[in-house]
Order: sequence, then structure tokens, then C-alpha cells
Amino acid sequence: MHRVNLTIDEALYEQAKAVSFIEKKSISQMIRESLNEYISKNSKINEQANLILEADDEKEVLNILANDTFISHENFKNKFNL
Repeated sequence: MHRVNLTIDEALYEQAKAVSFIEKKSISQMIRESLNEYISKNSKINEQANLILEADDEKEVLNILANDTFISHENFKNKFNL
């Protein structure tokens, strides 16, 4: 695991602390779950991130992502009736 520093406003922290108590979860666990859900729900960003992580040449992938239109695997299959 990696440690991440996070800055949030006081009101959000107090709400998180209250929910943490009610749910019997740490704030860290709630943040991990929320981040995982956010990434899972954003399939386009998730696929782009996986492309970057799997690439041999990260600069080339970043260039492609910056200059080309990205479509998801599902959209590609639908577009070409695969």
C-alpha cells in the first residue's frame, strides 16, 4: 500500500468522521472504496489509465491520448459489429 496525503475542508472531514463511526470503517477505508468505485464507474478513464500502465513507451501513449479520440473497447466492438 501507498500512503497519500489528502487535504479536505473541515465540514467534509467532520461528515467523514461521523459516517466512519456509523459505518464502523476507517476514513482511509472509505476513501479507498470511494476511489475504487469512481475509477470503476469511469470506464473511459479506467481504460486510458490501464493503457498507460501497460505501455512499453509511456510517452507515445500519452501523446496518443492527448491527440487522438479514444473510444472504449465496447464502443469499438459495437461500431464494427464485432
